[in-house]
Amino acid sequence: MKRLIRFHKAFPAAAVLSLALVLFGVVGIAVRGFNLGVDFQAGINQYVQLAYPAATLSYQGSGTPKLSISDRMITVVFTGADATSRTVSWDLATVGTINDLAAAMKGEGIELSVRDGAGLSASYLVPTYQGDFILSSTPTLIHRSARSAEESFGSIETVREAVASVGSVSVQNVGGRDSMQYVVRVRDDGTDRAFSSQVPLLIDKALEAAFGADRAVVMKTDYVGARFSQDLADNAWKLIVFTLGVIMIYASIRFKFKFAAGAVLAIIHDAFIVMGFIVWSGMEFNTSSIAAILTILGYSINDTIVIFDRVREDHKLNPTDKMSTVLDKSISETLARTVITTLTTLLAVFALYFFTSGTIKDFALALIVGMIAGTYSTIFVACGFVNFWDGFVAKRQAKLAPAAPAPKAAR
Repeated sequence: MKRLIRFHKAFPAAAVLSLALVLFGVVGIAVRGFNLGVDFQAGINQYVQLAYPAATLSYQGSGTPKLSISDRMITVVFTGADATSRTVSWDLATVGTINDLAAAMKGEGIELSVRDGAGLSASYLVPTYQGDFILSSTPTLIHRSARSAEESFGSIETVREAVASVGSVSVQNVGGRDSMQYVVRVRDDGTDRAFSSQVPLLIDKALEAAFGADRAVVMKTDYVGARFSQDLADNAWKLIVFTLGVIMIYASIRFKFKFAAGAVLAIIHDAFIVMGFIVWSGMEFNTSSIAAILTILGYSINDTIVIFDRVREDHKLNPTDKMSTVLDKSISETLARTVITTLTTLLAVFALYFFTSGTIKDFALALIVGMIAGTYSTIFVACGFVNFWDGFVAKRQAKLAPAAPAPKAAR
């Protein structure tokens, strides 16, 4: 027989600890509030990559060639009434250096004039994020990324300093540490009607002033309107409440109501723990945060259902045992499964945390906190509530039960 751990003795202390942690989170939400990302506030997300101007492209022939650069290929599509329609492409990994690419493109009538990095692999060329380039006699500038950390010239700190004058700005990494890819987020307070058209230009000018002309490539620009951000915020809370309601209905059907209430109380506890952590750590609250909270709710309820299934089985086998004894036995029997499942899942989440950056890194950190809280709450909150409920009902029934008649005296 497995060792029986008396978990029920820690239920009162765990209740005090949980209440303190939840109150700490609630106070943080009330006093500090969430550091809302632009997903929940009107504003602009401008994704930029700092890079070196590598070469210019020009075309003197007939037709209208369109050029696109991806992570692996450079493709030119020739179209036009006075030109033969055709597509030419080169594999950046095998074409050789940028100089070799220039020689290959010259055979198609395209002039590639190298400005920097002639001997570097063509795979360093930066993709055409914003769409195809139309080649003409007017030179089109293309860029190359840094070949090593030593060649990087912009960090997240220097980018923050550069764009600080634009307005209410936050900056995050979106690529690897040495990729020099960032998202610049500027909030719209509603006072500037030309915000969506003017702010991207201000960001470009600020980066040019800090790092030099033609050294910032715009990857993508997203604008979130005030109405959309408000709708998104409202729907996020509705989604969480709806999730809690569905879990309550499911658990009530599968188990008794006291188990359903304990399960929902546990995941509400987990949600407040994670939200409190996000508030006090200053982490940005965005759609990834909502995804993390919903993921944690799903993980926590799954763990709780496993233990409650064992509680139901053990209670049927030992109907005369106290609920505290049944809970201790069930938790002890499933403890190894709970710990192993949590640890193996955490291995994957830790990999996300250590080997990614930006929003994914924050998402992984929220998951780490939530999974630890979820494992704790399954044992000490969900099961603790069931134990309290059962004890409360037993005492109430004892009070309401009619007193046993006194034995008659012998004559």
